[in-house]
Amino acid sequence: MLGGRYQLVHRIGLGGMSEVWRGHDQVLDRPVAVKIMAPAVEGTLGQAGVELIRAEARSAARLAHPNVAGVHDFGTSPAPGRPDVPYIVMELVEGQTLSQHLASGPLDWRIGVRICAEVAAALAAAHAEQVVHRDIKPANVMLTPSGAKVLDFGIAAAVGAPEPDPDGPVMGTPAYVAPERFEGMPATPATDMFALGSLLYHCLAGRVPWTTRSHTELIHAQRYWDPEPLPALDGLPAEVLDLCFRCLRRDPRERPTALVAALLLAEAVDARVYVPLSDLQPTLPPWDERAAEEPTYIGEHAGHAEHAGRHRAD
Repeated sequence: MLGGRYQLVHRIGLGGMSEVWRGHDQVLDRPVAVKIMAPAVEGTLGQAGVELIRAEARSAARLAHPNVAGVHDFGTSPAPGRPDVPYIVMELVEGQTLSQHLASGPLDWRIGVRICAEVAAALAAAHAEQVVHRDIKPANVMLTPSGAKVLDFGIAAAVGAPEPDPDGPVMGTPAYVAPERFEGMPATPATDMFALGSLLYHCLAGRVPWTTRSHTELIHAQRYWDPEPLPALDGLPAEVLDLCFRCLRRDPRERPTALVAALLLAEAVDARVYVPLSDLQPTLPPWDERAAEEPTYIGEHAGHAEHAGRHRAD
């Protein structure tokens, strides 16, 4: 039990940074996913790492988007012989990951483009909140009946934030990590766009853009070689192909934004995506402002207040 509230049921994922459990929120009586930081990460980051993870969880919790698995809570739990263990409580998303689907080969290009349009829309929402995912890859995209869900925003970072351990390994899966990250540059929206380009390429070709024998060769290839050509795909719009390779450009300034990618990919397959419209600032109409200032009545006055409200609305 964590926080006197979250019962751990069984482990559903294990990685180098953390482990994920299926849990049950006993207060709200609902299933949740609980991510617990791995002991090695706790030892490396210490208390500063706990505060960093708390700040990241707060940033991720601001995201409300149909293609993002939401963050519900953050806490720490005491453990024998260890400092308090930080954990993040997230929406439990049922389905199969994109990596499980890609294990059997490339997708129909229309399906792959639709999935990447939804991932790009999720990134556009995150970038509008100055949050960078840092680890877009097939294992972090869940396919559900209602569309793709991007996982692991709970360990995202603020745009331009320095790494907690500058001398440690770069966070992310090498095939999806932008080349500038290996040069010590901080995470930016452009680094997420490189990962999106690799994701789109993988969906279309059934493999990553560079075929190498080691991570060292891969880092070298990303820095000095062009991606391998995509196979010919009947009907694939030229603008989708162009977008894919623009995302994979070495210079982050030449990569498109997530908003542009989401709209272009969605149009290519006649899909609908939800993107932030930051330029539209909603304002309250005058009646709503007056209603907000009205006192709240209870008891025997409730009926009178309701009648008065209807009168003003008419």
